[in-house]
This record gives sequence, C-alpha cells and structure tokens, in this order.
Amino acid sequence: MSRNKHVARKYRLLRKVKQNRRVPAWVVMRTQRKFQTHPHRRNWRRNKLKV
Repeated sequence: MSRNKHVARKYRLLRKVKQNRRVPAWVVMRTQRKFQTHPHRRNWRRNKLKV
C-alpha cells in the first residue's frame, strides 16, 4: 500500500483497526460467557480488506 493515502481510506482502515479488538472482559462476565468471540474479528494473514 502506498505511503500517501486518501483521508477517506485512512478512516476506513481506522474503523477496521478499531473493530479488530477482543470483546471486553466485563462484557464476557455480564453475559455469562455467551459472547466470548467478536463477530468482526479479522486476521491480517487470513482475511484481506476491500478498502
């Protein structure tokens, strides 16, 4: 990817970075471990982005 990115692309990438976090521990505790995995989790080797 090029060094100089469009601002819109940077915002889209930033959103994907924020989505790629684990579920907070307090959510797991509050839901009695019903939500342990995040539905938006992505690995940089396995899943490529269409940004």
